[in-house]
Amino acid sequence: MNYSVIKSSGYILVHVPDMVLQNGTTQTVERLSNPESDYLKAVNNHLRSYDEVVSYAPNQVYIGNMTPAELGEIEKPWFKNNFENANRQGKFGEIMPQDEFIAMIKMEDVFDLVKLDKEFIKEVMPKLEMNSIISENKIKNLGEGVEYNEIKELVDVQHSEPIYNNSKLVGCVKRAHDVDVNLNAHVMLENLVVKASGVIAFENLIQKNNLNIEDVDYVIECSEEACGDMNQRGGGNFAKAIAESVGAVNATGSDVRGFCAGPIHAFIYAASLVKAGTYDNVVVVAGGATAKLGMNGKDHVKKEMPILEDTLGGFAFLISKNDGVSPIIRTDLTGRHTVGAGSSPQAVIGSLIMDPIEKAGLTINDIDKYSVEMQNPDITKPAGAGDVPEANYKMIAAMGVKTKQIERKDMMNFVKVHGMPGWAPTQGHIPSGVPYLGFAKDDMTTGDVNRAMIVGKGSLFLGRMTNLFDGASVILERNPGKVETEKIDKDEVNKLIANALRNFGMQMLED
Repeated sequence: MNYSVIKSSGYILVHVPDMVLQNGTTQTVERLSNPESDYLKAVNNHLRSYDEVVSYAPNQVYIGNMTPAELGEIEKPWFKNNFENANRQGKFGEIMPQDEFIAMIKMEDVFDLVKLDKEFIKEVMPKLEMNSIISENKIKNLGEGVEYNEIKELVDVQHSEPIYNNSKLVGCVKRAHDVDVNLNAHVMLENLVVKASGVIAFENLIQKNNLNIEDVDYVIECSEEACGDMNQRGGGNFAKAIAESVGAVNATGSDVRGFCAGPIHAFIYAASLVKAGTYDNVVVVAGGATAKLGMNGKDHVKKEMPILEDTLGGFAFLISKNDGVSPIIRTDLTGRHTVGAGSSPQAVIGSLIMDPIEKAGLTINDIDKYSVEMQNPDITKPAGAGDVPEANYKMIAAMGVKTKQIERKDMMNFVKVHGMPGWAPTQGHIPSGVPYLGFAKDDMTTGDVNRAMIVGKGSLFLGRMTNLFDGASVILERNPGKVETEKIDKDEVNKLIANALRNFGMQMLED
């Protein structure tokens, strides 16, 4: 059976400290409910500089300059032990500063909703001209900008969403409709951020992997936001908007939503489409979520630590036909958290982990690496959520003990060998299984990993439609190096010839 393969990946982070304050839900709600709170007075003193963000070890793992194993050797908390010789550019992608990203938001605005200050554009222009993913045509979209007073009036009088850089008002996003709340300025900023960060991730996928963009047939966007208007609030289509921006002229696309589990659903859809022959090359892409910025900020400030949720995440990966080299995606070995599965940890691990393993005739030890919710424990532990990846690995090990596949005394060794430390930002969909895909390509081609499982989970109750959880998983395997072709053996050829002659003879008799 010819399976599709994970061909290449791109991962990006965008440092946006001012958006933490202005657009992160924790901070915006606090300003509405308790504008004089001690937290709001202290939060500015807990924001990191761009250099600190770049030198933060989990961020270097995310863009491919460190491996998860190397991260595991660094003493925690990681924010106290910055990575030496850190680089903005990585094997998989980059970490973009806020000023360049603000300009990107304007470049991705096709309805003239974004207004930027003239002086700001002059200041950031030299950096934009040095950025290889920003074309001359995109820079032209910036225009010359407008006067500061015009921006101030749009914000103060016309309900535009302000854009700050270094605590200074440098632009705004106008509302796209007078009464439609789905097109108000706040939502339009969220949507433009998704698009812009998705474009950056896609552009890094192209450049870091020498991808011929004209070969891409289909794009699936799987972030947590959904764009639309009052008549179809989640109508989309981020995928096609992003595809247009990166020049994927031969592609169409659509959006997939599943809260945190969206990426694993999109990954399986893409692999299935390619395996079925519907499309040859499918890109899955996602931008970041402004609402999640500083989500655990209050706990971080209480612990006298920096606010670590100060970056937007993004990723893009390419699924293609079997090339005989890249890891194959076993779409026949998927786990599903079904409606009737129940929400207990045992039920979740059973449906997502054990079911596909048992179907394959394997044990939990036969999966060399499990990529689960790869959330950074530096962020989650101070907030009381613990080490999320480690907790998942312990549950898998416990299931192994229950099924007599490992001994109880070997549980922590199983966690160490088959698990990985979390390194992804808590952007909901961003850490959900797929951060490992870039490393999986290396580990399963030049490394010693033969099988890996990508696991995504989601919380559907957030939409107030159901109390159900969600999740899916799929197994990856080292490519055996053989690409199957459809063949007809000699006997089958003889049968076809005989049938053709027989039909021809019957036709002659009828004539």
